[in-house]
Amino acid sequence: MKLATYKDGSRDGQLVVVSRDLTTAHYATGIANKLQQVLDDWNFISPQLQDLYDALNRSAGGTSSASKARHAFPFDPRQCMAPLPRAYQWADGSAFVQHEELLRKAGDTPVPASFYKEPLIYQGASDDFSGPCDEVVCASEAFGIDFEAEVAVITGDVRLSATPEQALDGIRLVMLANDVSLRHLMSAEQANGFGFVQSKPATAFSPVAVTLDELGDAWRKGRVHLTLQSTWNGRKVGMCEAGPEMTFHFGQLIAHLCKTRHVRAGAIVGSGAVSNKDRSHGYSCIAEKRAVETIQDGKPLTEFMKYGDTIRIEMKGRDGQSLFGAIEQEIVPLAAPATQRGTA
Repeated sequence: MKLATYKDGSRDGQLVVVSRDLTTAHYATGIANKLQQVLDDWNFISPQLQDLYDALNRSAGGTSSASKARHAFPFDPRQCMAPLPRAYQWADGSAFVQHEELLRKAGDTPVPASFYKEPLIYQGASDDFSGPCDEVVCASEAFGIDFEAEVAVITGDVRLSATPEQALDGIRLVMLANDVSLRHLMSAEQANGFGFVQSKPATAFSPVAVTLDELGDAWRKGRVHLTLQSTWNGRKVGMCEAGPEMTFHFGQLIAHLCKTRHVRAGAIVGSGAVSNKDRSHGYSCIAEKRAVETIQDGKPLTEFMKYGDTIRIEMKGRDGQSLFGAIEQEIVPLAAPATQRGTA
């Protein structure tokens, strides 16, 4: 099934069930109001949402049925918050080692052997996620604004010391992420050895989060074997394969978190920027493009994002249909009121 959260003026929004083709939606009122409720009591609530989802799909397909969803409405991604608007935990990995290899080669620094043995994960801010069509507000272009196209999962409870296989059983939903990075602030934060704070503003997520069955055979061994598309200012810059080259699968990422602590329902775990060794697939973040240029030409040529730039991140299924809906964001300055930018 596919789940989204609509804006209603509250911090946590209103849970809606969305049809498979992303055309119609239905409020989950009477079953659950918020996605966190579902995650806290998954085994009891999710079957009820599945029934509504099935009815909604029959209704969307034009099938006459007494059980069809009678109060469905057109689905509008612009009305969406992040599927889980705030979470108990946002832990973002760097599961594609070739991403680290490329950036470090450009910086003429070696890749530590530990990077191949256990995943890198940082603890991000989880109190203020962005919706899929929300603007990326930044105080200065000089911060080095970059997008990062990723896959992310939402978990149920996963116990302390869980194995990677046990951790996979704890995955409830999959979605896409734009883990916005401010590259020119990163070096100082990395130098202090205590993790990212200022260089990682609000992360945005796709309009819908989907259960694993929606992925079919594309979900294998804890990875999504589909193409992640990144379109910058209307130009497709990334067609990266999200599955085969993911060094550490999601079970391994979650198990890494569980080494010394429980992971509770409502935790979000990201893959890090999807990266392929074959550069013909493009890139899922500008930093990789700049790294290639530095290696080839001695310096980066591509600039980071500017005010007015747009980014679109999307993944399509085997049938060519959008699975999660698209993240579509514009970079805007902090000072400009929304009404002066022509938006409500």
